[in-house]
Amino acid sequence: MISLEELRDIAKMGNKGAGFVSLYLNVNPVTNPGGEYVIWVKSAVKELQDAGDKAMLKRVEPDLRAIEVYIRNNKRALKKGLALLSSSDNSFWREYNLAVPVKSELVIDNAPYIKPLLDMLKRYRRYAVLLVDKETARIFVIHMGEITEYGEIHTEDVPGKHKKGGWFALSQTHYDRHIDYHVGLHLKGVIKQFEPFIKGEDINRLLIGGPEEAVLKTKALLPKGIQAKVIGTFQAGMFEGTLDVLKRAEPVLKAYEEQAASDSVRKLIDRAMKNERAVVGLEAVLKALQESRVQKLMLESEATAFGLQCKACGALSEQETGPCPYCGGEMEGVNFLIELAAQKAVEQNAEVIVVPENKDLRLSGSVGALLRF
Repeated sequence: MISLEELRDIAKMGNKGAGFVSLYLNVNPVTNPGGEYVIWVKSAVKELQDAGDKAMLKRVEPDLRAIEVYIRNNKRALKKGLALLSSSDNSFWREYNLAVPVKSELVIDNAPYIKPLLDMLKRYRRYAVLLVDKETARIFVIHMGEITEYGEIHTEDVPGKHKKGGWFALSQTHYDRHIDYHVGLHLKGVIKQFEPFIKGEDINRLLIGGPEEAVLKTKALLPKGIQAKVIGTFQAGMFEGTLDVLKRAEPVLKAYEEQAASDSVRKLIDRAMKNERAVVGLEAVLKALQESRVQKLMLESEATAFGLQCKACGALSEQETGPCPYCGGEMEGVNFLIELAAQKAVEQNAEVIVVPENKDLRLSGSVGALLRF
């Protein structure tokens, strides 16, 4: 999983005496059924060899070879997007096998190129999860369906269950207050350490899990700024595995994302009806993509379509048009027209939102877009 802290550390690595290769590659098997991305990499390397800095290319030869080997040996493990950052000068290698498409780019420089990864952190929602009880807390981040545990906070001196004879011979009432006091200190300590984490990682959505009482107390103690980020709570044991925590959190995430998607679709359709820089329907969206006007593409998760693509300029259409209306080139039939449209949107730095089943969007053609102009 990508973290903002990790990207900051990578950004600091650049220096004039080293070479870095940064490869971002569209490996989506739907839009690359024959593994065309392998050919793309070879072509991109050749272009750099023809026009690039010969000394720099010689410096990064080991990196290019390592990247070629990785792509050849990991075809079956690839998802939709791939990012590889390599510098043999620095004994540095990072690989990110991504569940979302990326624009294919090959950059050779004296610093790693991380802007696409930074953009990905901003565009795709990240959720912090705080799992807490009276003496322990665990911190997780969920991003693009994956979960990573970031750390644990433990308070040693929270007293346990009162036994007969009394802890310091206190009455049960006083003892309960004593426990509440220490639990309160523990939770305040957790929040004190958690607050800079979500600020440092620039996370704006939070879930709280754990025993019900601890969850309620934690939520009540949160500063108002962090309380506003809470999208829901769930019950979970403190020692559950990472994937079990994800499973507990998923219903809350699903409800939140479905509501957010529904709100976005409603705004999209309202704007399209008023002709306020928005369109719905596949052909209107494809026209806007060809004109590079799409700012945000929305599509239903199960939407599919057959259509045509120009062999020369890559223009897409769902209608029989004869020659390409943009360049006059030959049009050929393609499957998965909507996947190709999504990839084109990514290549134009547009945001792509996959909407769960939504009746309103389906009635409008299952696809819509907010426009730049």
